[in-house]
Amino acid sequence: MIILPKPLEFEWDKGNIDKSLIKHNVANKEAEEVFENEPKFIIGDIEHSVKEKRFQLWGKTNKRRKLNIIFTLRGKKVRIISARDMNKKERKAYEKEVKTHSKI
Repeated sequence: MIILPKPLEFEWDKGNIDKSLIKHNVANKEAEEVFENEPKFIIGDIEHSVKEKRFQLWGKTNKRRKLNIIFTLRGKKVRIISARDMNKKERKAYEKEVKTHSKI
């Protein structure tokens, strides 16, 4: 299980600052919202964790847009690598997790 640093701080480098906006129409601020909102689920991204550990965050924006965010931790900062809408399979898995955890 990953524990996110408090308070949350984000690191945006020149190479990816507008990448998600251009490719997926997700603004940086919108991607950051998902880290604050519940319910959210973080899973390891083993396939892409070659040079550094990467994680997937499934959650919702303030406007209830369901996003899949790929990120890594750099010290005490969150570096968002990519943010996009969840695909159909991810939305289904997310809703299943929400239902499972709401029964606990």
